[in-house]
Amino acid sequence: MDLTGVKVLVVDDNGEARMLVQRMLEGCGAIVTTAATVVDALFAVEHVRPHVLVSDVAMPEVDGYELLRRIRALGQSRGGGVPAIALTAFARSEDRLRALRAGFLHHIAKPLEPSQLVATVASVVGRTGAPVRE
Repeated sequence: MDLTGVKVLVVDDNGEARMLVQRMLEGCGAIVTTAATVVDALFAVEHVRPHVLVSDVAMPEVDGYELLRRIRALGQSRGGGVPAIALTAFARSEDRLRALRAGFLHHIAKPLEPSQLVATVASVVGRTGAPVRE
């Protein structure tokens, strides 16, 4: 699946997990920015203006739910409306429902299946009308 030109922000406190997601998406042409902390993620949302946010949910200090709440608080003009995908090791139906209620458009359970991640990002980009080529 072609993600050429799609800007994706990947947030995960685990360096190996971040790099794995980055490689999966870059392999399909996405332009990937990564962040290990909430501060870095908020900066990237405002300055990179990603088309899609892919965030781990279970992170120390500030989890993915709080991160998304802070991103939404930025407001539309500062990138706060970026569509979000939750990544989590918690795969129960209650976990999925919690992620969706928090504002994530999709919930993907770890371990990640590359084709599922890429297809989900492509789906979100199509749904938001974000440009695929720049």
